[in-house]
Amino acid sequence: MPDDLLHLPHDLEAGDEIPSNTSANPTFAQIAEVRLGRRGMLMGGLASAISGFIGAGPALAQGSTQAAQRPTIGFKPVPISANDTVVVPEGYSVQVLIPQGTPLDGRPWRAPTELTGAEQGMAIGAHHDGMHFFPIEGREPDQGSSSDGLLVLNHEYVEPRFMHARAAGLSLGSGRMPLTGGARDPDEALKEINAHGVSVVRIAKGANGRWAVMADPRNRRITAATPMEIGGPVRGHALVRTKYSPDGTRVRGTLNNCAHGVTPWNTYITAEENWAGYFRNTDQVDQKPDLPREQARYGVPTGQGRYNWDQVRDGGDEFVRFNVSKTGADATQDYRNEVNAFGWLVEIDPFNPGAMPVKRTALGRFAHEGVVFGPAREGRPVVAYSGDDSTFEYIYKFVSARPFNRATANGALLDEGVLYVAKFNADGSGEWLPLQHGVGPLTAANGFADQGEVLVNTRLAADAVGATKMDRPEWGAVDPRDGRVYFTLTNNSRRTPAQVDGPNPRAQNRFGQIIRWREANDDHAATRFTWDLFLIAGPEGDSRIAGGAPVNADNMLACPDGLWFDADGRMWIQTDIGEAEQLKGPLAPFGNNQMLCADPTTGEARRFLTGPHGQEITGVVTTPDRRTMFVNVQHPGATTTPAEWAAGQVNSRFPNGDGVPLSATLVITKDDGGIIGS
Repeated sequence: MPDDLLHLPHDLEAGDEIPSNTSANPTFAQIAEVRLGRRGMLMGGLASAISGFIGAGPALAQGSTQAAQRPTIGFKPVPISANDTVVVPEGYSVQVLIPQGTPLDGRPWRAPTELTGAEQGMAIGAHHDGMHFFPIEGREPDQGSSSDGLLVLNHEYVEPRFMHARAAGLSLGSGRMPLTGGARDPDEALKEINAHGVSVVRIAKGANGRWAVMADPRNRRITAATPMEIGGPVRGHALVRTKYSPDGTRVRGTLNNCAHGVTPWNTYITAEENWAGYFRNTDQVDQKPDLPREQARYGVPTGQGRYNWDQVRDGGDEFVRFNVSKTGADATQDYRNEVNAFGWLVEIDPFNPGAMPVKRTALGRFAHEGVVFGPAREGRPVVAYSGDDSTFEYIYKFVSARPFNRATANGALLDEGVLYVAKFNADGSGEWLPLQHGVGPLTAANGFADQGEVLVNTRLAADAVGATKMDRPEWGAVDPRDGRVYFTLTNNSRRTPAQVDGPNPRAQNRFGQIIRWREANDDHAATRFTWDLFLIAGPEGDSRIAGGAPVNADNMLACPDGLWFDADGRMWIQTDIGEAEQLKGPLAPFGNNQMLCADPTTGEARRFLTGPHGQEITGVVTTPDRRTMFVNVQHPGATTTPAEWAAGQVNSRFPNGDGVPLSATLVITKDDGGIIGS
């Protein structure tokens, strides 16, 4: 493992951001302390203290045509597992599809270690994450064919030791490859760059019920080197002008693509999460690091970058750009501003390979876990929610300036509007604070010269207006029956007893929780809301689910992360126990990462799936008929230690049973052809 990753706090994984929020803003834990009392917020007394704090189940929205409907959960729960395999309920089957290295251009599959950098650029990338199945008709994001479509999926990061032949026998963890002669090999670096990003791949179900990749001109890769437009208020701003794009309108690539979103006009949004660590800045003043605030508040390293792409032997501009030090006469002569073009939500049209991806800057720059859209209503604004997945960071909402019109809607709706950040109050109320230049403290006198500066420095703007610090906001989801918004808060072991509050009610929060809120008057564009907690995760005796449902061996979980509602209103919850804590200490009883299914009204929950060793279960979607489900298994085998790897051992052989472990997509069907989960 790289030297700068050896001493990560125990709840951070390699590549996670080091916490950088030093503002005095209140934490969610402090808010809960006011609401419940200090004694009730300490972990030992949590279960009894929160009985009135967990919601009793949301009432359905007035006028809902589905008010009498509740999702059925009909499968037998699977047990917690510590085995190197995928387990689903009785009566279900699993097919493995598109492991890393699957070619998109008709070539035979070869292991990633055998691919060149260019070949990886036309093959399925690494570390599958958020995804969506687009029916092949291309008209609606969730209507149409259930047997033929474009599967679009993110590739969050890479495992270099599982990608390069020369890594065999070296004592390596999941971090970067060692330098050779003081430099990176160009093709190794290119392979890593090309394994990042997004895959668009046509898949179809055959007569035998098996799914397969189909040849299609729309099959393609969007990588960390793909040219992209910069849209919205930051387009052309001085803070994104570089040697590559002196006018500040373009950038190469997208990085650390975690979760995703699907627009009401049938395009895909990929979220850039822990991107700051890919760059480095060696500028100094008086032998001390000299980082501008738009780098310092996001944790740009002053030593080595995550993969040392800037140190490629005889590297060209495509590699040099990852060094964001000042090396030229001004910003158009170097890459000091390159990092400012990352940290955005990126829109991709899966049906138009000629359309350049666009970074939609009006939605803010931070460690986006993903984006979830509120229901699109004719004549009303488009609303999108996103969490900043880092310790003590915030939850945001964007409301478009122009109304949604189904006949004409496109990505331009995301270029104008108001970005808000959430403030949670101890009485169960909340408000959305606008991040607009000239409003409140966001003025030139306080260092925000224009809206571009507000957005490039979104975290600082949120600090300034007094947003509530959260326990690592992850995926969001909107209940299709009542419009209530849910967000997972994975964990935060650095929260002290003095920092507990309502939405974040645990000190040393190893297990996480799920918060939910209802917008005023059921209007997603409203600026006020009411909130409660749906779930406080953890062991049986120290956790709760809304509605008074029992927490037991069939549904206990830790570190909720992925979150999605199917069209029937079932909530699917995925977990991400970090690599350093899997099967260890307080997290050992939870086994390998898993996925559960829950009824958000009653709180009934059952474990649906457990995964192999070292992985994270992430990304979930079904076909429109809900009879085929796609789920991603990310970084299996990542818990293999450097010593084990040097000895030729890995602790997972998923998915092939031999060779190195590979991220892949699971295709899950019910043996009787029924609806998944029913």
